[in-house]
Amino acid sequence: MRKTILSLAAMLLVACSASNEVTAANVKMYITIDNKTLPVTLVDNAATQALVERLQSSSVTVTLNSSGGFEIWGALGFSLPTSNQQITAQPGDVILYNGSNICLFYGSNSWSYTRLGHIEYSTQAELEEFLKAGQSNINVMLSLTAGTTTAIDNVRTACEPGVYYTMSGLKVAHPTHGIYIKDGQKIFIQ
Repeated sequence: MRKTILSLAAMLLVACSASNEVTAANVKMYITIDNKTLPVTLVDNAATQALVERLQSSSVTVTLNSSGGFEIWGALGFSLPTSNQQITAQPGDVILYNGSNICLFYGSNSWSYTRLGHIEYSTQAELEEFLKAGQSNINVMLSLTAGTTTAIDNVRTACEPGVYYTMSGLKVAHPTHGIYIKDGQKIFIQ
């Protein structure tokens, strides 16, 4: 039991240690259309890793068009690695199609896609308005920042002082019984 606890504590300390690596797992992408921006929670796969690497140097602007009453889509202008699976895309899904096309869904469709992520939105109406559902020639900017700049403005390299974390690295506002990490130390609460 003690070895297990120590192993888990070591994994969390490694997770909270200095790491300046930016990957799809710890970065949000942002989509901007007509000066309105929504965040995208990325999945972690080869396609998103390549996309994040591309967006680290500059934002990407694409022109998308409505198609089929469920998406806006268009050419990225470059290819990304694929890991296609038969999936049913849902509203808010960001999908890679044929390795070089991006699809932003406001409806649903089943096909062989590579999932990139999901747009964070409040209502279906907000999503449809944001994506300009039914329109064509929509200028869309993909970036790693919420504004129009493309630089990474903040990389946190350590756990926040005074904050409790679970053994898997999640913040805990009100810890109950269990094992936590606080200020780089293992804490056991009974």
